[in-house]
Amino acid sequence: MTRFSPILLLLAGALCQAQPVPLIDQAFDRMYRHNFSGAQEVIAQHIAAHPDDPLGYAVKAAAYLFYELDRLQILESEFFNDDKRILDKKKAVPDPKVKEGVMQNIEKTKSISNALLAKDANHREALLSLCMALGVQTDYLALIEKRQLGSLSYAKESQSWAVKLLKVDPNYYDAYLTTGVSEYLMGSMPFFVKWFVKFEQTQGSKTEAVKNLTLVAQKGRYFRPFAKVLLSVIHLREKRPLDAEILLGELNREFPENPLFRKELAKLQARRKVSAGE
Repeated sequence: MTRFSPILLLLAGALCQAQPVPLIDQAFDRMYRHNFSGAQEVIAQHIAAHPDDPLGYAVKAAAYLFYELDRLQILESEFFNDDKRILDKKKAVPDPKVKEGVMQNIEKTKSISNALLAKDANHREALLSLCMALGVQTDYLALIEKRQLGSLSYAKESQSWAVKLLKVDPNYYDAYLTTGVSEYLMGSMPFFVKWFVKFEQTQGSKTEAVKNLTLVAQKGRYFRPFAKVLLSVIHLREKRPLDAEILLGELNREFPENPLFRKELAKLQARRKVSAGE
């Protein structure tokens, strides 16, 4: 039987641990840790090293968006539980410089991605980049500019790219975030709106939405934590606060620097105690 010395085993372990974390992964990690300026610094390094990678620009647009959503307190549970707040056009005062950063990077993503797809229609990174960039554009228009109807065309386009990516590679789990959101969005629309809005391969099933988002929360690379955020919001809207509390607890343990996760978890814990008469 082959025997390995302890020294060789330690060296092998050290080499495994020394593998550098890709800059895009670092950027997402910093966003989830509420370090938006740090995320911008890291993604700028990636873009400088890989100027022809569309994903870098899509992530940069996302970093701008997350900063603005946090500044405007849009990701707090009360916002998503109060449709009047979502639709109230007087609440948000967008930062024009942030908007410029979002839109410029979205356009850069589209330009590079379309050029790559012209050479290879199944280019996975280009498909994911378009899916992500159009998702960012959808969220910016719907949540910040309050142009919900105007954002639907971008949401439909993002869904189409996600569907195509999953046809190319069903194990590209991050793409299921878009399909999950599309299912929940269609499932929440008034019936008369559904007559005019059609999403590719979307039935409007909230059950399917949770299934897709759960898959991302378990196996996603970039969107795994964000899928948990969205799932917690869905659970709150569907009157399942304990499920939301479990997910927020996981996020709080993984990203203790993020005050939003800590704050929202504390709210749910306090409500549960009040309900239990503690």
